[in-house]
Order: sequence, then structure tokens, then C-alpha cells
Amino acid sequence: MDYSVAEFFNGKYKVLITKDEIHRKVKELAHKITVDYKDKCPVLIGVLNGAFIFMADLVKELHIDCEVDFIKISSYGNAKISSGKIDVLKDINCHLEGRHVLIIEDIVDSGLSVKFLENLVSTQNPASLKFVSLMKKMGAARINFEIDYLGFEIPNEFVVGYGLDYCQKLRNLPAVYLMN
Repeated sequence: MDYSVAEFFNGKYKVLITKDEIHRKVKELAHKITVDYKDKCPVLIGVLNGAFIFMADLVKELHIDCEVDFIKISSYGNAKISSGKIDVLKDINCHLEGRHVLIIEDIVDSGLSVKFLENLVSTQNPASLKFVSLMKKMGAARINFEIDYLGFEIPNEFVVGYGLDYCQKLRNLPAVYLMN
């Protein structure tokens, strides 16, 4: 089935998190990060493609100096369920040794990508490593992991919008929607 943005705006799908709720949560997370990293210059590493909107909004709300980089990994392809195998499609370009690093995720479910990224970044000996995620799926974890700055816990269902996609579409929806 082909999904279009028009179907979502016509009310066919249920809004899980509104645009206003997202905005308030982003401001709240940015405030916590600003307080915790006062007098530091962390490197924020966005996990592409899904986290680009969340990360842009988060960075705009920070009141500290920071640097930005990206990594692109894939474990889904065009599926709704993770394959469990993670491929690096674009690696981090900046030097992380001795730096404070924040990995910015759109959504965390199984925890496999968090552990993968933790292992990858830890080899570069950062001063600290923490994770920020807009959402975490309840009951989806296959391994233990910690999200240091978490926006929302959501049901273990497939969601789209605000950067999250299905077959590379629907990222531009302003809210987060439950998808059939």
C-alpha cells in the first residue's frame, strides 16, 4: 500500500503525540541538557535519517555552545521491524577523544542501535557519552540500555511523522502518528 501525507492530514490515522506536545518536550529536554552541560561544548551526533528534525529543533533550544555531526545506520530497510543487523551507511567525521558526546535518536525500540552506537563511540574514548531520544517504545527492548534524556514512552507500535518514516515517506508530518 502506498501512503501519502494527505491521508494523515485527512484524519485517517491517529495522532499519538501532537506538534505542541513535541515542542514542549523538546524545550524541556534542551533545558536539562543546557543545565547539565553548562561550561562544556558537547558534540551532538544525530542518527540519520530519522533524528534530523528532532535534532534541529533541540539544537535551536540549547543555550550552550555545541558541535554537530551525524551518523547514518540502518537496521530496518523498508520494513516495519528491525532486522537486528546494523549497517553504518555514513560514519562520524569528528574527533571524539576527550569530548562530551550526546547521541541524538528519534526513537529507540530494541536497544540494538543504542548498544551498537555505544560500542562504536566508546572506542574513541570520549570524556562522556549520553543518549537523547524523543521516544522509546515500551516493551520492545531486547537488551538493557539507558536513555539519559527521554521525551516520551510510547506503545510498541509503528509510528511515523516528525522525522520517522515508512519507506522514506511521511517524515514531514508535524506530529507523531500511529500507523496501521
